[in-house]
Amino acid sequence: MQDGSEENKNVIRVGTRKSQLARIQTDSVVEMMSKRFPSTHFEIVAMSTTGDKILDTALSKIGEKSLFTKELENALERNEVDLVVHSLKDLPTALPTGFTIGAVCKRENPHDAVVFHPKNHGKSLSSLPEKSIIGTSSLRRAAQLKKKYPHLEFRDIRGNLNTRMKKLDEKEDFSAIVLAAAGLRRMGWENRIGQILTSDECLYAVGQGALAVEVRAKDQDILNMVSALQDPETVLRCIAERAFMKRLEGGCSVPVAVNTFVKDSQLYLTGAVYSLDGSDCLKETMQSCIVFPQQDLEGPNDDLQHVGITALGVSHQALKSSESLGIGLADLLLSKGAKEILTVARQLNDAR
Repeated sequence: MQDGSEENKNVIRVGTRKSQLARIQTDSVVEMMSKRFPSTHFEIVAMSTTGDKILDTALSKIGEKSLFTKELENALERNEVDLVVHSLKDLPTALPTGFTIGAVCKRENPHDAVVFHPKNHGKSLSSLPEKSIIGTSSLRRAAQLKKKYPHLEFRDIRGNLNTRMKKLDEKEDFSAIVLAAAGLRRMGWENRIGQILTSDECLYAVGQGALAVEVRAKDQDILNMVSALQDPETVLRCIAERAFMKRLEGGCSVPVAVNTFVKDSQLYLTGAVYSLDGSDCLKETMQSCIVFPQQDLEGPNDDLQHVGITALGVSHQALKSSESLGIGLADLLLSKGAKEILTVARQLNDAR
């Protein structure tokens, strides 16, 4: 039974996956929303997704783009929830009709981190013994690290963060595992990070470290509400990354990696594609201006999506510039043979 003060509150239902990390991420978004909208009551609705249930198969083999999102989107479509919180990197570059990403929150550190088995405490990847086994379910991480550390072996490891940490600590199968630094930080496990991989060692995944709030595209009230969470720099970086990935038709089943930063009103995007063993690599950097004299916020194309993102309150010119940057960089790599590398990677992965 709600008390009297609760009854007068407007209730917004927030969908999330059941994993501990998903709950922590959703709680952080709800906390930000509650501060901005104190007269609204946010109710969290947790559910399991296909990706949470299939734990014995590598993500890259399942090949389902919306592995961690479909059930949540079904609930959104049926009006059972009003918004859904995701890790942006789990969201495909083209969303189903009727949905949009209404906000991308300020990004946590997007780099990858290495967590070592307790017996390897104080070591780094370069100092691990020959043939040490490193756990990662990411083709992107494995391709880059195989090339950089040829003395190591890489093996699939699945499960949520808790499961993977348990597999590392309680068995002798892995010398270390590679995870997103952002997830470890959000879980409060920063002390387990033995090494943060720099951009020279390992470019990160598209959208890694950023949280996305997905809503019904036509639900203007909710769209206006969640846009208060928008972090303009993060959203511009992620639009460039997603546009790059979309143009390459990349996904879980191919090694595509990025790095972005903003400096002196320029957005810099580095993008790369790799063969599965990392021996073939195409990597380039381009930049584009994202600061324009008159910020044209209002206009007829306010509802325009950029790679699935509606960024109310961010300059249209900046959004277009970021998206064009991603497309331009992908076209440059395609002109140098990226499609061939990715096609072979896809075929080899399917055959594994």
